[in-house]
Amino acid sequence: MSKAKSIFVCDACGSASPKWLGRCPDCNAWNSLVESLPAVAATPASRHTAFSVASRVQDLAAVVSEHTARTSTGLQELDRVLGGGQVQGAAVLLGGDPGIGKSTLLLQAISHLAKTGTALYVTGEESAAQVAMRARRLGLSTEGIRLLAENNLETLMAQAEVEQPVVMVVDSIQTIYTEALQSAPGSVGQVRECAAQLVRYAKRSGVAVWLVGHVTKEGSLAGPRVLEHMVDTVLYFEGESGQNFRVVRAIKNRFGAVNELGVFNMTDKGLTQVDNPSSLFLSQHNDPVAGSAVLVTQEGTRPLLVEVQALVSPSPLANPRRVAIGLDPSRLSMLLAVLHRHGGVALFDQDVFVNVVGGVRLNEPASDLAVLMALLSSYRNRPLDPKRVFFGEIGLAGEVRAVSRAGERLKEAAKLGFNRAMLPGASGLERGLPKLRIEKVDKLPDALELAFD
Repeated sequence: MSKAKSIFVCDACGSASPKWLGRCPDCNAWNSLVESLPAVAATPASRHTAFSVASRVQDLAAVVSEHTARTSTGLQELDRVLGGGQVQGAAVLLGGDPGIGKSTLLLQAISHLAKTGTALYVTGEESAAQVAMRARRLGLSTEGIRLLAENNLETLMAQAEVEQPVVMVVDSIQTIYTEALQSAPGSVGQVRECAAQLVRYAKRSGVAVWLVGHVTKEGSLAGPRVLEHMVDTVLYFEGESGQNFRVVRAIKNRFGAVNELGVFNMTDKGLTQVDNPSSLFLSQHNDPVAGSAVLVTQEGTRPLLVEVQALVSPSPLANPRRVAIGLDPSRLSMLLAVLHRHGGVALFDQDVFVNVVGGVRLNEPASDLAVLMALLSSYRNRPLDPKRVFFGEIGLAGEVRAVSRAGERLKEAAKLGFNRAMLPGASGLERGLPKLRIEKVDKLPDALELAFD
């Protein structure tokens, strides 16, 4: 049988071309033609196998929802991010910077999962000897782990059918290629086609498939955006250079909460779990310092205490600098405007620097109140109470708006020994916790008045 001839489809308008062109002849978009297989050349048994045996229309109320069986990976922090453990037949995409520890994390996980059945580790970047050397260095049990150094998708799938594993790791998806396409491994067409067939295999066989993905210089997953839509769970493995802790964050999860966070510590024996992540992000000052405020942020279902530091200094420049690390610079500019308009504190002639300790990225507006308190403390050179926490969203009218899960945030603060908390008045908490004094504020002027009380 002759080999199927590929075509090139425009991502912008969908027009097809028999050969690659730098510019689409229909919509004039540049570099938008991607190699693909025509629908007539696809064989139903190989490329478009259905997820289930029979497909029929049925009433939603008549569908019986099955209990999702989960298997522990042996790492409680990873189980938390997954929503309670690995799900049978799930396709998980793990992305991260080179050398961050993706292969180490998955090797530790399948070492535990191999106790329930055969685990297949497919390496397309390293040799089998390199993977074995890492496993010995980490002191992992290799019983039940099958290793395959292969880049060809067809060979990989054939070996998976023979081995019948309970979990399969593909490291990485950018190195796998299919003979149905002529483009090089890592191209958009290859990544999309290989990922699609691996996801179909996971759904058809019930094998949990882990895909390791490269990231671009902007920090996003390399390859087509549809790759993230194909899989069930998308995890990002993050870490700061020069620091040992690593963070696994769930961006998408069909079996659990998104934005869930797992914290690990990188050691010479691999990744170890951090039982109290808040201790990593709180600086230990011998004496109270100006410009420091403690925030209780929420990452998924986990409350996390982080320290926000600010430095306000007179600027010799015509346009003072505004630098934000771990915080959206546009939001910092907005908070400075609100502080001037409704708080009467003008910082237009001051350089403003804001840093979130530990490299944490704040994505929720509940950090507004803590950022403003740190700015005010640095500007007045007066330290805040080190046993006090802050959280609350600041509106453009100067109001302090309520945030979600206020009770859980207060419990986490009390557990770590804090005895005061400033929060929005509309939080809905009728009373505080033992040994924790609650200070409710509705307007920004009220918060500024109580800041140094």
